[in-house]
Amino acid sequence: MSDAPWEMLANRLRKRAKHLAKWARREQVTCYRIYDCDIPELPLVVDVYDSHLHISAYAREGDEKRDDAWLELMRVTAAAALEVPPERAVIKRRAGQPGTSQYGRVAESGAYFAVSEGGHRFRVNLRDYVDTGLFLDHRLTRARVGAEAAGKRFLNLFCYTGAFTVYAAGAGAVSSTSVDLSKTYLEWAGENLRLNALDRPEHRLVRADVMEFLARGSETYDLAVLDPPTFSNSKKMRAEMNLQRDHVKLIRATLGRLTPGGVLWFSTNFRRFKLDANALGAARIEDLSRATLPEDFSDPKTRYCWRIVR
Repeated sequence: MSDAPWEMLANRLRKRAKHLAKWARREQVTCYRIYDCDIPELPLVVDVYDSHLHISAYAREGDEKRDDAWLELMRVTAAAALEVPPERAVIKRRAGQPGTSQYGRVAESGAYFAVSEGGHRFRVNLRDYVDTGLFLDHRLTRARVGAEAAGKRFLNLFCYTGAFTVYAAGAGAVSSTSVDLSKTYLEWAGENLRLNALDRPEHRLVRADVMEFLARGSETYDLAVLDPPTFSNSKKMRAEMNLQRDHVKLIRATLGRLTPGGVLWFSTNFRRFKLDANALGAARIEDLSRATLPEDFSDPKTRYCWRIVR
């Protein structure tokens, strides 16, 4: 007789926790992914944020029986298996596939707390938004960007809560411009800069549509990050954006704002994305998708990442 779903989840979580424990201590990582739909019958993603758990339940065909009681059982099972107080474990329903970025608000708890990564501090909120404020799959990418940022003018497009900006500013970028349409996330980015004593005039936060920002400005940059949503039709945007259709235009516009030899880090978590490299007009394109995927992310399709030199 097969194990019950909660028993399968508990066993898998304990096994993964044991496997990742030495790695996490060695790398001083306290926020990491511990379960990613490992068992087909349990389409969950479980992330550890210090002594808290963030659990996403993904919609699949035939999951009509996964009601609120089922979600609660998964939540308390995960908390017990990982020895986390149940009040520190949060579970949410989520549509689409793992890795699909959705920034919507789902609650109003105001339950922010700070976590550490790479010598920096970041505010996260596990309860109020679909995403937490810190994308764990970009941990190594942030470190790589930080390693290139000293003395550079840095541009962060679709900046979300500004984690890349914190790394760049902390590493000695002479200036930064972080662009997003969301007032909420720009304020969050400002809080992250303040949390790291980096809230200085040379680090600007700009509320704007990214394509309009790229088209209307003339300031140039040496290093940029472009991590756009797969699709966006915000009322504040002049036109909807479909990343697969529009990525060449978006990347070329970003490269146009870089100095000769400037570097663009471009990433997407759209699993079916295909980069039209020949149309970009770049001097060099390096696929670093696997090289920047952390130990705790086993699925190579979690997200794609390229280093593009103008």
